[in-house]
Amino acid sequence: MSDTAAQARYEQFVELHRGPDTFIMPNAWDGPSALLFKEVGFKSIATSSAAFAATLGRIDGIHAVSRDTHLDHAALLTSVSGLPINGDFEDGYGKTPDDVRATVDAAVARGLAGIGVEDTTGDPANPIRAFDDAVRRIEAAAAAAHGRIVLTGRTDNFLWGISDLDDTIRRLSAYAEAGADVLYAPNLPDRASISAVIKAVAPKPVNLLVSPQDAATLAELQRLGVRRISLGVDPYTHALAATHAAAAKLAKGDLTALASHLNFGHIIDLIKG
Repeated sequence: MSDTAAQARYEQFVELHRGPDTFIMPNAWDGPSALLFKEVGFKSIATSSAAFAATLGRIDGIHAVSRDTHLDHAALLTSVSGLPINGDFEDGYGKTPDDVRATVDAAVARGLAGIGVEDTTGDPANPIRAFDDAVRRIEAAAAAAHGRIVLTGRTDNFLWGISDLDDTIRRLSAYAEAGADVLYAPNLPDRASISAVIKAVAPKPVNLLVSPQDAATLAELQRLGVRRISLGVDPYTHALAATHAAAAKLAKGDLTALASHLNFGHIIDLIKG
């Protein structure tokens, strides 16, 4: 894949963040899911480290999936779809800031348009990195990312049950100052906290994780100032839920349980392009 094509995808991804409208960036877990998202009109796609780990029978966030394995996965989604791909790359896959910088360099080399680096440790007993360490890692990532790949700086406080909005805003503000292009805190509890984060890091764009249980509409989130929406594992669990429901019927002898409006020939046509 040419450097020119990769640069074009990067520029397309940058423009999505600059546009006036909030955009949805669904999380794919394999080639066909990426192609189906593309077919219905999405302009960019993200990986989901949790969904991808699950496809391998592994757990997310504990360094059970290697950097190179995730790079191969993200590069596959890029080559199959031709869309800008944002890599959900856990803690940057490295013990040191230099390791994180190397991960960003590797993501650029593989043609990704975006990369997320979170402030987790991989240790469930002590899940969030010390503030200074986390900032240094974003600084290193930003130095490698500038002008080549969109960097999302992410704090996972609320994802790990640390309900400290002040610390979350302190971290995201520092990540913005360190050079992150987009800021992200999964599982913010309410509209007030979303607004507070958006105001704190403005004018930089904010990504919001949205689940089917959220009552907000796209129009409401756009009024709040959310620029990018991701869906995490929900597209993957939606597909698994359909499989599980059909499997339960099949186990009871219903041989029609797996009937679907989606013909496999259509998937083959999408892969052929």
